[in-house]
This record gives sequence, C-alpha cells and structure tokens, in this order.
Amino acid sequence: MLLLAALLQLSSFAQLRSNLVFFTEQGERFTVILNGIRQNPTPETNVKVTDLIAPNYKLKVIFEDPTLGELDKNLMFNQGNETTFTIKRNNKNEYVIRWMNEVPVAQALPPAQGQQVVVFTTQAVPVQPTTITHTTTTVTDTYGEPQQGNVSMGININDPELGVNFNVNVNGGDVNNSSQVTTTQTTTSYTTTTTTGGYQQDLPPQPVQQAYVMPGYNGPVGCPYPMHPGDFQGVKQSIASKSFDDTRLTIAKQVIASNCLLSEQVKEIMLLFTFEDTRLDLAKYAYGYTYDIGNYYKLNDAFTFESTIEELNDYMNAFQR
Repeated sequence: MLLLAALLQLSSFAQLRSNLVFFTEQGERFTVILNGIRQNPTPETNVKVTDLIAPNYKLKVIFEDPTLGELDKNLMFNQGNETTFTIKRNNKNEYVIRWMNEVPVAQALPPAQGQQVVVFTTQAVPVQPTTITHTTTTVTDTYGEPQQGNVSMGININDPELGVNFNVNVNGGDVNNSSQVTTTQTTTSYTTTTTTGGYQQDLPPQPVQQAYVMPGYNGPVGCPYPMHPGDFQGVKQSIASKSFDDTRLTIAKQVIASNCLLSEQVKEIMLLFTFEDTRLDLAKYAYGYTYDIGNYYKLNDAFTFESTIEELNDYMNAFQR
C-alpha cells in the first residue's frame, strides 16, 4: 500500500503542468526559444507558453529588432504554477530577464488582451512570413479649357515669267489649348520573414520611450522609469502571500533589483514586514532602485526608533551612485 501511494504521488507530480509568461516593459517584440525549439510563430510583446512538464528549461529570447541582440537564461520554476518573467533594461541599460511573480495554474487569470498563447511544443514551429502589399496609383489631371476655332491659311503664287502657278489652302479643325499632367505614386511590396538565426526585414521606426515625469516632483532622480501601479500591486500581493519575513525579503529584493520604484511603493513594501531591522534592510537595499529619492524621508514613518532613522540617513549620505 505504501509503495502504491508513493507511485500515485509520483504520478501526480509527473502530471503537473506549468505555464510561463514573458513580456517586455517597453513593447519590444520577441520570439521565445525553449530547449532550442521556437515556440511562438511570430514575434510578440507578450507570450504565454502553456503545458510545460519539466521544472527547468534553457531559454533564448530573440528580439525582432536584430540590433537589440539575444538573451540566454537557464529557467527554474515551481511546477504547477504560472510564472511570469519580465524582459527589460537594467540600470546599466542592458536587457535582462527577471522573475516577477507566480500563481497556481488553476488561479491564473485569462489571457490578457494582445497576449499570444501557445502550447509548449518540441517540434519547430513554422515561421509565418508577414507580407505587406502596396498599390500603385496613377492620377491624371487636365489643366486649361479646350478652345473651339478654325485655322485657315491660303497661299497663291502666280509668276508667268517662271511658269509657276501654286495654290495652297489649309483648313484646320478645333484647337485645344489644354495640357495634361500625369502624377504616379508607386510603392513596392515586400515580405518580412523571421528566422531563428537572423532576420530579413524592413523594420518600422521604433517608438521612443518618453522620459517619466512625476507630477509635482522636481528633486533628484535615482532610476529612469518607475514600475506601473498595476504591476506593483501584483508584486505586493505576491510578497504578502508568503508566511515568513525572510521569504518575503528575498522576493522583495528580487523584484526591486530588476525594477524602478517610487518612494511610496518602497514604503508600502516595508509595511509588509514585522521587524524594524528587516524594514531597515529593505529600505537600504531599495534606495539604489528608487526614482524620487528626494522623497525618501517619507519612509521614516515606517520606523519606530530614532536610531533606525539616523542609520538610514547615514547610509543615504554615504551611498555612491
């Protein structure tokens, strides 16, 4: 009976299936390669791969824009969950893949609008070329008004000495004084084809990310673009779902290391912890990943002791950016 129970348990673990979600914060399109196999047929900004049966995979991310390069990472995650990873630039302006959150597959939200959902495959997905066809338009414009009239010309030469008698009469019909101008606009058709190793394509202009401006704030800035409030709430819930402060702190630092936060967001995370020392540890760690560092004094409300506030202040004064 014990052996049978063990076999049943192993069987249940073996049948656990996981989902992986990848998305870019700035909208760059990309292709997911797992264990050397292309998963999504066309580059997208948000890709969900479902029904993965192993706890780890070799990941390669290939950007649609070849100038952005490629990313390689060994992924490890908890089976039976939907784990989300973000693809973004770090503080060194380099692209990185960062863990964001995870939930049991049964509790996962429906696919987001614009999200490409694919079932994990071990067979190469055929590349779907994108063909854009342009038309040729010819426009003919006529300028001027036709004028009606006759042309009459007569020539009469009579020279008896030379023996010449020459008579010419010419009658002309309508005369049209109008002119025609033909304008032709021509564009060509082309096909964009994506392959695993490289790209042959005509790329549209890439959108430029506008610099973030915080309303009412004119102080120093510690990082370029803070986390979206909706994404932050998901991170905060993920941290709060853990039972122990040590686990919460580990997850919080993982998130902070790959994101830019507002001072108020840092304070909200700090209040998830019970002990003053843990809050101080987090406040020190997050200082290098905070946008409005001029508002960092607001974190003092999360502390009980004056000595803790002084220690954080000393750390900030000595911090090297």
